[in-house]
Amino acid sequence: MSTTTTTTTTSSNPTIRAQEIEIPRGPVTSTLIFYAPPADNSAPWNYVEQPPPGLPQRNYTEHPSTVHINDIRGQETSFQLNTHGFTTASNIPSSCDDFTSDDQIKSIYYPEVESLILDKVPGAKRVFLFDHTVRRADVNAKRQPVHRAHVDQTEKAALQRVRHHLPSEATTLLQSRIRIINIWRPLNGPVVSLPLAVADSRSVKDEDIVGVEHRYPDRTGETAGIKSAEHQEWWYWSGMGNEERLFLQCYDSHGNKARTPHTAFTDPRTRKDWPGRESIEVRALVFG
Repeated sequence: MSTTTTTTTTSSNPTIRAQEIEIPRGPVTSTLIFYAPPADNSAPWNYVEQPPPGLPQRNYTEHPSTVHINDIRGQETSFQLNTHGFTTASNIPSSCDDFTSDDQIKSIYYPEVESLILDKVPGAKRVFLFDHTVRRADVNAKRQPVHRAHVDQTEKAALQRVRHHLPSEATTLLQSRIRIINIWRPLNGPVVSLPLAVADSRSVKDEDIVGVEHRYPDRTGETAGIKSAEHQEWWYWSGMGNEERLFLQCYDSHGNKARTPHTAFTDPRTRKDWPGRESIEVRALVFG
């Protein structure tokens, strides 16, 4: 049953400052955007930055599908990285107070994330944080929430990451367990607009996942689009707060190799005057 919880939040928009918001809780039905192949059945590709003149941002298309999305809230301890491909952590403070500053993010928040992974991820012995993305639901924002079901890294991309970021150690590191894990959190929680949906890795078959050439200005990686399928099981964490963390595993070279498709989605219960979601995800190579 869907319920609501009343809270008070603030926003830069003066018309809703200190407004009481009834946080939507419980399962919800919404439209998720899935992968559809290029019209000419060619290999799919996507440009990370501005594409060359005459080319579109991507050559593949989209398949919207209505999906039932369950609520993690109240069941947080039920999800494990090795099994579901995602897990949670609560009551995690941060000393970083300016997420508009890359310097603060890297000097203050990165060490916090590294410590969190070493503490919470079983078997983790070493962490290398290779990038982060701040997203804001604002038409003027550099990065906005992504409305397409995807996995950030394929196996090919994960192994490339090791060689790219740690070339002198790659031969040795590639002989051990390698994981890519994203740590996701809101910056203006509780999240009441464009929450993040994640799929139980066990419910996503290999044939649901399609490698997509991911073209950076200086190199080419690979991300994954997700095909819609009735057997998939999707979750979100209602009203996620600033001291809550969602661990998303994109790749695991060992075990059951759980990987987590995810996407922003529009909650039909969200009011137009509620604050748009702001969030940060930090991406990590995890060894051991």
